[in-house]
Amino acid sequence: MWTELKAPSLAEMEATAHDIFERLPAEFRRLCEGVILRVDDFPTEEVLDEMECESEFDLLGLFQGVGLPQQSLGDVARLPNMVWLYRRPILDYWAEHDESLGHIVRHVLIHEIGHHFGLSDDDMAAIEAQAE
Repeated sequence: MWTELKAPSLAEMEATAHDIFERLPAEFRRLCEGVILRVDDFPTEEVLDEMECESEFDLLGLFQGVGLPQQSLGDVARLPNMVWLYRRPILDYWAEHDESLGHIVRHVLIHEIGHHFGLSDDDMAAIEAQAE
C-alpha cells in the first residue's frame, strides 16, 4: 500500500492548511479576517536573504504584513497580510521527525498567524492545544 503514496501537491497542502485553519478556535479565526494563506514550494530568494537563511530549507513558514498590534485606523492602504507555508521545507522536516504532517502544518500555521497577533510562544502553544 505505501508504494502508492506520494507527497502532497501544493494544492493538496494548501487545502489541508485551510482545513486546519477552519478547525482553529473561532475567536482566533475572527481576528485573522483578511489574512491570506498561501503555500509555495520554497521561499523566494528575497525572503531567504531578508531572513538570513543559509538554505532554502531553513524556513517552514512566514508572516508578511503589519501585525495587529502595529495597525491603526489611520493606516494608508497596504497589501494584505499573508501567511506563507513552504511545502518542501515542511516535507523535509516531516521526514526527519516523528510527527504527523498535519501536526506540523498546524504548528507552523499557528506560529505564523501568531506573529500577526504579536503573540508569545506560550500563547501560541495554548491555541494549538485547543485545536487538537
